[in-house]
Amino acid sequence: MLSPVEKLNQALRDNRPEDYLSTLHRELGLRAVAFRPGESVWEWEASQERVLNPFGYVAGGYLAVFADELMASAIGSVLDTGELATTAELKISFLKPVAKGLLRGQGKVLRKGRRVAFVEARITNAKDDLVGLVTSTWTVVAS
Repeated sequence: MLSPVEKLNQALRDNRPEDYLSTLHRELGLRAVAFRPGESVWEWEASQERVLNPFGYVAGGYLAVFADELMASAIGSVLDTGELATTAELKISFLKPVAKGLLRGQGKVLRKGRRVAFVEARITNAKDDLVGLVTSTWTVVAS
């Protein structure tokens, strides 16, 4: 019988976005588009007032949550049975202010080893401008 983590990773490997989404994803308006080995593609309608800072732009913390989801689903798609990956370090570069509206993101595994993985995420706005670039190190452990 698969553990909850293994069920999620199986949904990633089988490109079943609906089976991966949580209540939080739905509440924030995050939508998984596609999963491929080592990659994930998401969209986010970032229009809720709670995700905006006082200036009317998407707050950086919410962009970091989006990026972490992009990368988590990318790494989860290449984990072996019995493996779990957790964020060890994350660096995000905000390239320009992000107005509310549709955002797209792609997570990609750059390298996965037995104990460490390197993952990146790219976030673009509706005009396809790169607005966020994220690199991250993940620790791979037995679940």
